[in-house]
Amino acid sequence: MTGRAAALLVARMEKKSQIDLFGAVALSGFALLLAFNQVVIKVTNDGLQPVFFAGVRSAGAVLCIWLWLRWRGIPLQFAKGTRAAGFAMGAIFAFEFLCLFVALDLTAVSRASVIFYSMPVWLAVMAHFIMPDDRVTPLKAAGLALALAGVAVAILTRSDETAGSFWGDLAAVGAAVGWAATAMLAKASSLRTVRPEIQLMWQVGVSAPILLLAAFFFGPFIRDLAPIHLAGLAFQIVVVVSAGFIFWLWLLSIYPASGVASFSFLSPVLAVGLGWLLLGEEVGPSLLLALCLVTAGIVLINRPVRSRKTSG
Repeated sequence: MTGRAAALLVARMEKKSQIDLFGAVALSGFALLLAFNQVVIKVTNDGLQPVFFAGVRSAGAVLCIWLWLRWRGIPLQFAKGTRAAGFAMGAIFAFEFLCLFVALDLTAVSRASVIFYSMPVWLAVMAHFIMPDDRVTPLKAAGLALALAGVAVAILTRSDETAGSFWGDLAAVGAAVGWAATAMLAKASSLRTVRPEIQLMWQVGVSAPILLLAAFFFGPFIRDLAPIHLAGLAFQIVVVVSAGFIFWLWLLSIYPASGVASFSFLSPVLAVGLGWLLLGEEVGPSLLLALCLVTAGIVLINRPVRSRKTSG
């Protein structure tokens, strides 16, 4: 199958009311990519200042996405009525990744991931007030309480073992809230009618100058640069942002937001494992407790509601 034929097949997929087998496999693979992404950011931060790194990543992604649009024959057009939401999404995207890259510079991958992947908690809260058909039920409320308790445990039980810092933890919370706000804009604003590629172009195109300007306030741009850091930057631009985020936004356009978000519980589990396996990070009992609480909370938040059968 040629690239154009595969792209046409993807474009023709209809919206789903629930996660099917393809969605489950795709979202599980994306969760693994995001978990590995945390390790790549952590390593690359040793060679590049985090905010500068995030800005260059967004700038490079602009070129990659533009080439993708040219190859697909998709016009780069920003429809009227979507521009305010597009600028807002790009600004929030910049805030999200400024926070995430700084968090991973100040704390361990395992700690930052447990907090960052509490995103479905904040998404559920936003959806309750913005989307009438996605209210917080008693079951979701219990999940919110568990997940927030896990975040609190992670923040309040810092130790030398888990290489945590208070500001790093707060930055990870900010990144989680930013990610949830971006997802909500994609579903509830005028951008819901826009192709995933154009949504992502708004995000990287607006965030690149914001992040590059903000980088001047975070110290020298170059640290101890080595080839592995340049490889990490290239991986971020091509695989994570350009290909991975287009794929995630496409999945978000096909499947229910809560269903897509539910698979994010895999990422902190995988990230903690990869942090231990690849970076030698210590995983203490308090971090495992936080991970269990956040994971259980996310599962409850995204558990499908069973419809009651009417009698007669």
